[in-house]
Amino acid sequence: MADRITVKAEVRETRGKNVSRRLRAEGKIPVVVYGAGEDNVVVAAELKDLAAVLRTDSGVNTLFTLDIAGQGPSDVIFQDRQIDPIHGRLIHADLRRFAKGEKIEMTVPIHLTGEPEALNEEGAVLSQAMREIKVLCEPKNTPDSINVDISGLTVEHAIHVSDLKVAEGVEIHESPETVVASIILVKEEELEPQIEEGAEPEIVGDAGETPAEGEGDAPKEEGGE
Repeated sequence: MADRITVKAEVRETRGKNVSRRLRAEGKIPVVVYGAGEDNVVVAAELKDLAAVLRTDSGVNTLFTLDIAGQGPSDVIFQDRQIDPIHGRLIHADLRRFAKGEKIEMTVPIHLTGEPEALNEEGAVLSQAMREIKVLCEPKNTPDSINVDISGLTVEHAIHVSDLKVAEGVEIHESPETVVASIILVKEEELEPQIEEGAEPEIVGDAGETPAEGEGDAPKEEGGE
């Protein structure tokens, strides 16, 4: 697992629009922290620190540490956020904290590693049906990703959810029979020309030509007086 991001914060004693505007002018934003059976806490945190969390691969699903001055660190995750519609900047955030031992359902990416020999077969194509998966675990045990070695993957045998390996304390919340990755064979089919039903075939040659003017007319009999 990657090093957990830590964001420092300070408790706000006063509230109001004027206070919030002053915080934003200082490069900070108002944050409400709740959960874990504790009272809600209103704090202020650096905008650049929270923006760095949102820029990670997992974005709003990123678990990070919020270190509140005088109260200590807590594991938190974005529960809600408000973005300035004009400037596109974060201007307010609600963070959920977790009690010790509390588990949370998270979505983590699936990364395929290795190069199966079966891909050397003509027409063989790798198909990854699942690119992320839901897991249940304590925040501190959340994996950055689940890596799947596909070196031994063959055309006959696919990799299913039941084949995935995770660390102790991590539960996978997907059907075991779900296919994660497989190799399929794609073959070109020789398509024969087809005539649409009801259409007449094109005729090539004299049979379809229109007679020239004067050709094919029956000779006229000359009458005498």
